Amino acid sequence: MKFVVGGQIEKEKIAESIRTLAGDKATSVVVMNDIEAAMALKSGTVDYYLGACNTGGGGALAMAIAIAGMDRCVTVGMPGKILSDEEIIAHVKGGKSAFGFTGQDIDVVVPVIIAAIYS
Repeated sequence: MKFVVGGQIEKEKIAESIRTLAGDKATSVVVMNDIEAAMALKSGTVDYYLGACNTGGGGALAMAIAIAGMDRCVTVGMPGKILSDEEIIAHVKGGKSAFGFTGQDIDVVVPVIIAAIYS
């Protein structure tokens, strides 16, 4: 699988988390700006987009929503609310490929997303 990291904050931390959790199953983990990342997702150059911002939806997913489409995107963590593991897994299995969350949620949501992708 190929991953791209967009969003506004903690890009390197997200990328390192993906690399650690996916290991050699991830053929590529690249950090890009939001527009490049969203275009890579839309074109099929990458399989998954992960991004963080302070709200989990705005700066994390705005370009992904605008370019790749809302039907591919989901906010899995926002201030005061993180989706349950079951909800996150359902979104992955349901075909979502762009995930937004807050910076403080990285260690909670990224492991669930990666595990669901590879299960």
